[in-house]
Amino acid sequence: MTQEGKSRRWLTAITRGSLSVPARQALLDRQILLDDAVFDYGCGRGEDVRALRHLGCEATGWDPFYEPDVQLKPASVVLLTYVLNVIEDPVERRHTLQSAWNLAGKVLIASARLSWERSKVNGQEFGDGLLTRRKTFQHLYGANELRTYVEEITGVRAVSAAPGIIYAFKTDSDRLSYLARRIVADDEWLASSDTATAVAALIDHVERRGRPPRLEEVPHLTAQLLAHLSPVEVRRLVRESADSAKVSEGARRTTLNTLLFLAVELFNGRGPFTSLPPTVQLDIRAFFSSYKEACRRADRLLLKLRDDAYVRGAMSASNVGKLTPTALYVHRRAVDRMPTVLRLYEHCASIAAGRPQAWTVVKLCHRGRAVSWLDYPEFDRDPHPRLLTSYQVNLETFETSHQSYAGRSNRPLLHRKHEFLYPDDPEAPKYRRLTEAEVKAGLYAYPHLIGTEAGWESELARCQRALRGHRLVRTRD
Repeated sequence: MTQEGKSRRWLTAITRGSLSVPARQALLDRQILLDDAVFDYGCGRGEDVRALRHLGCEATGWDPFYEPDVQLKPASVVLLTYVLNVIEDPVERRHTLQSAWNLAGKVLIASARLSWERSKVNGQEFGDGLLTRRKTFQHLYGANELRTYVEEITGVRAVSAAPGIIYAFKTDSDRLSYLARRIVADDEWLASSDTATAVAALIDHVERRGRPPRLEEVPHLTAQLLAHLSPVEVRRLVRESADSAKVSEGARRTTLNTLLFLAVELFNGRGPFTSLPPTVQLDIRAFFSSYKEACRRADRLLLKLRDDAYVRGAMSASNVGKLTPTALYVHRRAVDRMPTVLRLYEHCASIAAGRPQAWTVVKLCHRGRAVSWLDYPEFDRDPHPRLLTSYQVNLETFETSHQSYAGRSNRPLLHRKHEFLYPDDPEAPKYRRLTEAEVKAGLYAYPHLIGTEAGWESELARCQRALRGHRLVRTRD
């Protein structure tokens, strides 16, 4: 420790050369918009501040060592990036979080290092953390511990945006709008440049949503291009041009998405009807007899997650993903095709402990309640992609675990890639042909051997086969 009795916190401020992971996540989630005022509380060397200014944000930052003279001031968005984990005094830690929260006008974005990084920190036990040889301190959080801690200090429901990144919103409306965007990913409008394209965008929205939009839902430019048409003419165009089958399917999908949203909302803390995003309010009015009825159905859906038989039945009935004796594995492209209760399963885990930015396949256990996001970065290029990372959330204990396979010489790999996708995925036929050729060649005769790189290479040699992209060829002895 230093003479002042504090660790050398300034030594933890690293030089990245780019935006931090939390700031980048907030931009992707539209929690930082280009006209937002952003205050970086504990900004270190100020790299996020400079990068956000370059993007057009009104960004400023304060740091007790690097920028001590900057005035603390309120801002729409406040960043508290990897600050909580370097403060060795629990009382000061709480005060820091409270101070950052008091400055936030819309949302506080808090991040910290997580407990799975223990092997990267060379230090001795000190207080509730570790003191390194450089006299820096690290308190490593469990993913759910960090979210709970932020909720305790701020007094609001928080959401895990990604592992170790927490959003705490000032209003329920902003929190629920964020959740709605995570759940309903197809709410974007087609671009419009003239009346014809504006009408096409309107028809597309009706077919996807299952109902005509209200004026406040229509993008400003599209509304201007349609302004010369009377409401009667617009309704006639929709009635004559929209595909009725697509409208019916859109209505079904929107109804299920609304139930999913309301169930996730209950899991994270339900607010009054008026706090819901306007579009969700309109969906409820269009497809349910009342908000009470919609909530009742959503509550039943959430209760189904506790029913092992129901969850296993949903997995068996699903036409997407690979079902094993213990879990269902589904590719990222097919997740939205899962039954609603399974989508809810995945969303609850992501809100509790964060969904990682990089993942390819989600694993939903039906023995117990655990969700894993598996990253196979070469899934489409490699006929048998190797596992890079695994992040698991146990929904019964909210404990998390993280595994990296980057440095291993015998990594797990995938077979039968088409089974992880939905049947009409454009890549599925190519993957299916490869699987059929491998089965015919006898490569799956000993399934217990082929789950890792070494075992798979051994079986390829035994069967005198090699891979050329997604083609199986014969080799010489």
